[in-house]
Amino acid sequence: MNMRFYFDYISPNAYLAWSQLHRLLAGRNIEVEPIPVLFSALLEANGQKGPAEIPAKMQWMVRDILRKAKQLNVPLNPPASHPFNPLLALRVSSLALPREQKAALISAIFEAVWVRRVDVSDPTALAEVLNRVGLEGRSLTEQATSTEIKTILREHTTAATRVGVFGVPTMIVGSELFWGLDDFGYLELFLRNEDLLHGEDVSEWSNVHPSASRKNGF
Repeated sequence: MNMRFYFDYISPNAYLAWSQLHRLLAGRNIEVEPIPVLFSALLEANGQKGPAEIPAKMQWMVRDILRKAKQLNVPLNPPASHPFNPLLALRVSSLALPREQKAALISAIFEAVWVRRVDVSDPTALAEVLNRVGLEGRSLTEQATSTEIKTILREHTTAATRVGVFGVPTMIVGSELFWGLDDFGYLELFLRNEDLLHGEDVSEWSNVHPSASRKNGF
């Protein structure tokens, strides 16, 4: 069985979710395909604002992710800046690498952003992050600037929107989509063939349509 894991380093929830994948998949014959996507492009495609663009939501989110991190016993510190430019890190993550190296690279970058407060938009700093896990940091960061890799990241993001991805992290198994760390409980039930939903539960909802457009005022 294959699971697609869509992520952007700009998301603390994606970092927390990645840290928990090993627990979720322990003892299961599931291959994870990590797919880097540009979160801001997903937002634009779906006409949404990011949490950092909504002050009240941002204030809530900080407290929410801190609670989650403490509950999971996962280290979490404020990044060097937020929002930041994740493009170079995402492009490095789009390079064709053996599975183990790709996983080590992703873990190292998440840890650099959300624990060590490294500015991964800086090529020298990102190369050092990759060197720490035995990769050729300078070579990889240089390869990531190629037109081919830039195109791959754009294609990943466009393809994600086509299959209904609107945020990160998103996990897709078969045709079933799960969004966010909060969906891990439902995802685990699904992987155990104990999903709470069945086709007939959802079918009636597909015929519901909005009765009016949203308007400002009352």
